[in-house]
Amino acid sequence: MKIAGFDIGGANTDLAIVDFNENGEIKDISVDFEYLPMWSKKEELSKTLINLTEKTDNINNLDGIGISMTAELVDAYKTKKEGVLDIINKVRDTFDLSIAFISTKGVYSFSQAKLKPLDLAAANWVGTSQLVSKIAKNCIFVDTGSTTTDIIPIKNGKEVAKGKSDYERLATGELVYTGTLRTNLVSFLDKIVLNNKEYNLASELFASTADVFNVLGLLNEEDFSCSTADGCGKSKIDSMRRIARVLCADMDMINESEIIEVAQYIYKKQIEQIAKSIKKVSLNENLNLVVVTGLGGELLAKSAAKLLEMECISMRDYFTDDECVVAPAIGTAILMENYLKSSIF
Repeated sequence: MKIAGFDIGGANTDLAIVDFNENGEIKDISVDFEYLPMWSKKEELSKTLINLTEKTDNINNLDGIGISMTAELVDAYKTKKEGVLDIINKVRDTFDLSIAFISTKGVYSFSQAKLKPLDLAAANWVGTSQLVSKIAKNCIFVDTGSTTTDIIPIKNGKEVAKGKSDYERLATGELVYTGTLRTNLVSFLDKIVLNNKEYNLASELFASTADVFNVLGLLNEEDFSCSTADGCGKSKIDSMRRIARVLCADMDMINESEIIEVAQYIYKKQIEQIAKSIKKVSLNENLNLVVVTGLGGELLAKSAAKLLEMECISMRDYFTDDECVVAPAIGTAILMENYLKSSIF
């Protein structure tokens, strides 16, 4: 059985096509993703889904499609309900295959999803939990992507998150709105220290975390998939210029070595931001093992666990780098395969 799992995010749409044998074991995984800013190009979702599928496999080889999402939160939609309904309708109109949707309460058919759309909102972490529970039965799973960080407690192989919606998880510490690419620097900083001086910051979208990792040499060109704050290029110098603006400066006022010092300071503060929430979940659930994944799994989540002196393992020890980046899509495919088997029998 061959299943396509899509994770439709606000900025990226991820695909994993998972080939299962008769026993439900994974034989092969093919993955891809495409940058699609849903806040401005949501009408291109169907085209993106088809493009990704055709690049990765023949659609006629597929037995079903599973969908998870976080894109319902983009400001192109007035409410999350509107967003979910728009997305599931677009998916249904795109594919003439068995389709189901991941929710916080199980896998839903299209008719169930229409009745309870909010259960589907930001439920992609449910899919990733499927993978993590196969690695460790008791742990804190931390998935740092381009925009957000999910911090999900797992006990006895099952997720036990206190919050189900993003709204609830922001209160429990199980969601931190910080990521590797798209995060506005001033969203988690109130000052920057440079040359032993504290500087207040310009509260504008001048630079993002992608610029920080670019300047530090921790981000390759392929992974710099988001748009830039000023619409200009993605060279190291371009990123330096953007970071300088956060201090109301430019590269005539501060030099390259000083900007690198600023980037290192910002990187440290973002690690501390994530560590604070991991510690909160750890104390609440009495869990000390951290399993990390996502684009920022190694750069941010692992560093946060190390700061807390917690034991940490990476999904990269079990899956490829590309697979880890689209882990929710793989988990979605696994849940869809289970759903189809239960429907058949």
